[in-house]
This record gives sequence, C-alpha cells and structure tokens, in this order.
Amino acid sequence: MKAKLAIVTLVGLSACTLALAQNEPAAPAAEVTTTAAPAAATPAAATSTTGAVIPLIQFQDVPLTTAIDNLARQAGINYIMDPKVGYGQPDERGVIKSQPNISIRWENLTAEQALNALITTYGLQLVTDTKTGIARVTIKDPAAAEPLVTKVVQLKFASPSNIVASVQTVLLDKRSKVIADVRTSQLVVSATEKEQEAVDKLIERLDTQTKQVLIEAKILETTLNPKTSKGIDWSGTLQNQNVAWGNNPQFAPVPDDSEFPPLSTLWPKLISDAGGGFNPATAFLNADGVSAAISFLNLSGDTKVVSEPRMVTLDNQKATIDVGLLYPIVNVQASTANTTAGSQISYSNLTVNLDVTPRIAANNYIELKVMQGVTRLGSKVTSTVSSEVNIVDSFLSRKLDTTVLIPSGNTLVMGGLVQDENKTESTKVPIMGDIPVLGYLFRRDSKELNRQNLTIFLTPTVVEDSDFQPTKTDYLKTTADQKITEDWSWWDSGKSAGDVRRAKKASQFKD
Repeated sequence: MKAKLAIVTLVGLSACTLALAQNEPAAPAAEVTTTAAPAAATPAAATSTTGAVIPLIQFQDVPLTTAIDNLARQAGINYIMDPKVGYGQPDERGVIKSQPNISIRWENLTAEQALNALITTYGLQLVTDTKTGIARVTIKDPAAAEPLVTKVVQLKFASPSNIVASVQTVLLDKRSKVIADVRTSQLVVSATEKEQEAVDKLIERLDTQTKQVLIEAKILETTLNPKTSKGIDWSGTLQNQNVAWGNNPQFAPVPDDSEFPPLSTLWPKLISDAGGGFNPATAFLNADGVSAAISFLNLSGDTKVVSEPRMVTLDNQKATIDVGLLYPIVNVQASTANTTAGSQISYSNLTVNLDVTPRIAANNYIELKVMQGVTRLGSKVTSTVSSEVNIVDSFLSRKLDTTVLIPSGNTLVMGGLVQDENKTESTKVPIMGDIPVLGYLFRRDSKELNRQNLTIFLTPTVVEDSDFQPTKTDYLKTTADQKITEDWSWWDSGKSAGDVRRAKKASQFKD
C-alpha cells in the first residue's frame, strides 16, 4: 500500500519549516509519518502550545479522520466522532462509506483554526458540550442557521451608548443583537462568527482616542460714559409754583362741642383779619421761594473689563463660558381675599455668555461654532397691574451666532458689538433764555454719551499627548490622623502657654 505522510511544523522551528516546504522530514520531533494503517499515526510534537500560531501545517494524501485527530490534539480539544458521519461504517444498504484522503498546506494558523476550516470544507461541524467539555464532530445541516456566538467587547475610549447604533449596522441576521453596558463600558454582542469578525473590525476603527481642543478666550469690554452740564436751571422757581392770597390763609378750627360753629370761623383768615387793613401781614401774594440750580461741570467715565478664561474640551463637545453678574429681581405678589402678600427673588444673568463647539477638520484646521451673547441692565419701566403701579427692570441683549474654520493655534477676533446711547437735554426760561449772551443766565444744556464696545479673542489649539505633564502628589498617601495647629505664640494665642508648647512639639515630632 502506498505510504501516506502527515507533517505538522510547530512554532519556533524555522529550520524545519524550510525542510517541510520541500516535503522532506527535518527532525523526528517535527514530523509524523503514517503507514498504511491510519491507527498507527501519532501526533507531531506533543509539546506544542495550545492556541499558538503554527508557521506551516501540511498534510499529503492523509485520511480525513487522521488529519482531524492530529489537529484536535494540537488544539487541545477532546472530541468524539459522531456515528452519523459513517466513515468506515456500512450504511443502510450495507455499503461501507469510505473517507476521502486530503492534501493541504496552510501557513500561520492555529491548530483550532485549521481544524474548523477542514471540517467545514467537508460538511462537518464541531459542537461542544458545555457540561462535559467534549466536542462532537457531526454532519452539518445545510438548511440549519449558523449558530450564534456571544462575545463581550471591552471599549477603550468610545461610549457604549454611542457605538451601539454603529454596531447594529453590520448585524444582518435577525437573531443577532447587541446590548450596551454603560457601567463597565462593554458591549455584549450575540451574532454569528462572520458578524463577530465584522463587529471587531468596526470597533477597531471607531473605538479610538478622541482628540481634545484647548480654547483660550479673551473678553475685552470697554465702556465710555462722558457727561456735561452747563447753565442755570430755573425749574425749581418757575415750574409748578404754589400761589396763595393772604398771609398763610387757612380755616380756623371748629370746636368739637359746637353743633353750629360761628360764621366767622368758616371764613378765611384774610377776611377775619380785614380790620387790620390790607398790609403785608394780612394780605400778601404768597409763592414758593426762588430756586435755581447752577451747573458747570464735565464728567468722564472709562471702564475696561478683561476676562481670560481657558478650558479644554473634547472634539465636537460644547464648551461654555459665563462671565458677569447674577442680577436679583424681586417678584411681588399682591394680597387677595384668599392669599397674603409675598415676594420671591429670581436672578437674571447679566453676563457675557460664550458657547464654543470645536470640530477638528483635516490639515490641523479647527471648525468653531460660536454662539455669543451679552445681557445688560436697561432703563426702568413703569407697569400698572390692577391699579397698582410697579417699576420693573428692562434688559438689553446682544447675540452673535457664527461658524468659522481657522488653523490650530491661530486667533479669531470677533467685534462689532458696539452700543451707543446719546442723551441731550435743554432747559430755558421762555423769551429770557433766547436773549443773546444774557440768555445763558436763563438756560441749561446737558449732554451724556454711553458707549459700550465688546471684543472677543478666541484661540483654539489641538492638544497633543506630549502637552500633558504628570503632577507628583502624595495626597493619596496621607493618613486620617492629621491635625491643624496654629502658628501663633503663647502671647497671641487663647490657649495656655503649656498647651501651645506641647502642640508645637507634637507637630515637629510628626514632621
């Protein structure tokens, strides 16, 4: 009978690999030569490591069961041949089913991978009993669905909830599914072998480290508020004068015990004092005193507010900067028949708000989506509700929304948020205020300018791994036995001199 040769080359036997590639045995430990009887075959190099990659696997005209036996031993798999396979056994017609002889040559595979490829080629499958750990080589049903394999995938950088939708796109079998475990950042994938391979490749591409962007902002807000007022204001004298005839005329008091008071008590004092004659003490045209406000003053105000916040954010994640004041607003509730009056305080943001969302583009460019807003306090507004007059605040708001693309490390300047408010006021006495030169004594002119300018500088920079530096600290090594001692002497301390000395000695001993 023609001799059959089975050769398996193991890891690390490079010298044998060359010899086996030429179909020549290099060493007894690296080859198995079978005779005509397959039962005489022995495994090649039983010292092989299970799961190791074998540089060369080659069988030349070897029975199928012999190749399966050799590969199963190399893979460390306990198996049994299903009687339904029928190799060497008579079928229902009494015909003995012969097994095929195989000739294969594979490189850089594990023994288990080679075994699965071999039995799949000849319509067989390996079914493992989880209780006994013994595998069964049986006939594969062509109509049967491919079995599902459950695998737990540990993610390194990506969030499980974000990557689940992407993984589901490669699961074509309706039975396959994927579940995200947010606590452990893992994915539980139940799918076929082919789908598992597609999932592994997809996760390898998606589960990468997210880049970060350093955002440096400089907010410059300038306010100019010059004022000028010149002239004489006669409003206190000529506006809403109170004029009365007589010397402080008033009605005389009526006695409480008189049912019908005398007529003389009901007349003005001017008439009751008429016997004294029309003299300045009894009859005079009374009016408010002379009042004038003299103004000759210039005021100038210049305010500059600079804020330079810095922050690091992930790519495609929004960063928010708020600089300013929380302004209190008192909401007053009037009392009703069923409720009592009360008040409630809420706060409004009088801030410079800046929302920046960076996206790292190609060639180290950064796309910035910028939303900027400024809220300032405006003038008072009078509101009447249910016959009750309320004075409420108003607010001035300015917003800017834009998207730009700039190189990393460059500065974006945003300005133009300018607000100008001009106020002019003139007060004069008619006719007198129009007289040349002399009219300046009877008029007053005032002007006020309120100008606000806001400029924002943004500098985004892609953060590299080399930009981070570890900080040495021994905080985690500190114990709970920590005491705080005062550095004052016994003269300044409220403790006794002995307690101060003992505390200092204990602190020095511990150090």
